[in-house]
Amino acid sequence: MKFLIRLFFKTVRTVMGPLLLIWEIIKRPKPMHRQAALQAKVDNECRDLALFQFKTCPFCMKIRQEMHRLSLPIERRDAQHDAANRTALIAGAGSAKVPCLKITNAKGKVEWLTDSKAIISYLRGRFENAGI
Repeated sequence: MKFLIRLFFKTVRTVMGPLLLIWEIIKRPKPMHRQAALQAKVDNECRDLALFQFKTCPFCMKIRQEMHRLSLPIERRDAQHDAANRTALIAGAGSAKVPCLKITNAKGKVEWLTDSKAIISYLRGRFENAGI
């Protein structure tokens, strides 16, 4: 019975995963447009950020949508299939919970945000008005 339950959920994930990714592309918001100099500054600031994610995690998808809306080229690290990224996530954040945003400040201090609402709030607070 346990085998059948696992098989059922694996099948659901296998079928729904690609559909979720297609839905993410279809529902992608319109990106923010900035002047070239301002976008270059934002791009430079995004070098200190990395998003640890699972591709089909709905909370990760929500953050990727916000990154697209804000035109943020944040590095994405696959913590599901890449063992090195998973190990780095566990070592830094304390668990393999995604989404997780790694923020490295100018002094090299690292901060980890592990809640999707907190990550979106951080990104909006830091970058939403960068084009004004």
